[in-house]
Amino acid sequence: MSSPPPDASARPQPRSLTDLFVSFTLLALQGFGGVLAVVQHELVERKRWMTREEFVEEWAVAQIMPGPNVVNLALMIGSRYFGLRGAMVALAGMLTFPLLVVLALALLYAQFAANPQVAGALRGMGAVAAGLITATGLKLIGALRKHPMGLAACTVLGVLTFIAIAVLRLPLGWVLPVLGGIAYALTWRKLA
Repeated sequence: MSSPPPDASARPQPRSLTDLFVSFTLLALQGFGGVLAVVQHELVERKRWMTREEFVEEWAVAQIMPGPNVVNLALMIGSRYFGLRGAMVALAGMLTFPLLVVLALALLYAQFAANPQVAGALRGMGAVAAGLITATGLKLIGALRKHPMGLAACTVLGVLTFIAIAVLRLPLGWVLPVLGGIAYALTWRKLA
């Protein structure tokens, strides 16, 4: 887990464990169908707890760790500011109230699952979630300009990843070590 960056005292950060818990609870409650767009907006643009570059780096680590990406990110951010207690509080914030909402929705869905309007609404929500993820990805492209590999190499690797997973339907377990390993080697070479 990462420690606060050297300039962390110069910018906002969670004021307390309660602030951390409430912030992640509100993030999780806003994130139906995908919380990435909400998390990026809240943590980078609104609260300014992270820069875009830090968010991209932390998100990359969160994606390769086992478990839900946003939960991994919450653990890393909580740990960054308050150590193990912060990680546990951020995790509790991400899971407690959303779990109660999901249980209530599951009970409600069981009553109306056969309704065609409900099925149509869920398909529509899926399209909106995909749009949110795409918009967030496009918004974060600017952070790749500062990456040691450069924007062109990052773009090529991103396109290759999309083709491998979305078009060729290769398993993530193969794509990640191969293309991730290439990205690691190229970055290491540039930094060496």
